[in-house]
Amino acid sequence: MSIVTDFKRNEAVPLDLGWINHIHINKSAADRRATSLANRRTVKKEYQAAWLVKAIGLIDLTTLSGDDTPGRVERLCMKAMRPLRSDLVEAMGLQDYKLTTGAVCVYHEMIKPAVQVLQGRLPIAAVSTGFPAGLTSMETKVREIELSVAAGATEIDIVITRQHVLTGNWQALYDEMLAYRKACGEAHVKAILATGELVTLENVAKASWVCMMAGADFIKTSTGKEPVNATIPVSLTMVRAIRDYHEQTGFKIGYKPAGGVGTAKAALQYLSLMKEELGNEWLEPHLFRIGASSLLTDIERQLEHYVTGNYSAAHRHAQP
Repeated sequence: MSIVTDFKRNEAVPLDLGWINHIHINKSAADRRATSLANRRTVKKEYQAAWLVKAIGLIDLTTLSGDDTPGRVERLCMKAMRPLRSDLVEAMGLQDYKLTTGAVCVYHEMIKPAVQVLQGRLPIAAVSTGFPAGLTSMETKVREIELSVAAGATEIDIVITRQHVLTGNWQALYDEMLAYRKACGEAHVKAILATGELVTLENVAKASWVCMMAGADFIKTSTGKEPVNATIPVSLTMVRAIRDYHEQTGFKIGYKPAGGVGTAKAALQYLSLMKEELGNEWLEPHLFRIGASSLLTDIERQLEHYVTGNYSAAHRHAQP
């Protein structure tokens, strides 16, 4: 899988409070749409297998634990480059596909071992700006980004200051995001909204718009550390903001659900949502990622069932 290098990145546009203040979300309609996605019959057999292989290439394979070690990260990177067992790859005829995950995602201290293993073959995403709460000083946050980029991170997953959203201080959020975007330089920036802490879908939509106006390359639901992380109603709100932003500015913004996307069934729902709301172009890793640590295990189990007719134990697909 090659890294897209000629994609036109988002450029910051002036903050338009007229747009922000006129955003209203029909929660009942969003919930009905989410229910329709959850209840519909999914693809089956070889079609499901193909969609699950597609999903593997969209995963930001993640480890964000306090007990992370260089050895664990090295094993994670090896798994990212060879996400399926060799017998499954051969049985499905994927030998020439060069299947990998979309990226690996780690803390700053784990960038070095990731660089040593990946050697530029996959993007390295580093969480930053006081992850997960985002309550360190602004000077510290910006310096953290700069250090991660210097260490070899090609993507930075920043966390916004939630109080700016909760108090409606859109200028402060815009200025913050601008500073993060500048500190990232050539590294792509994903703005984590921590949607489970933003209370309303309108807040989610407004925060999405402000971050995109300030130059975010991706908007992302969650840190994975909140009580509620990625959900379909929140995702619907965010991808429709992406669609509207593209119509207004011409810039294509990526989307990343994270936290709680742990099953193959859930991944298929998100792929369906992206295809129906944004189109096939948003089913590529430069515009869509799924932040996950356990998802790959379930996808691998489902693909083994497709190949053999039997479900295997999860430990046969162990991850670091």
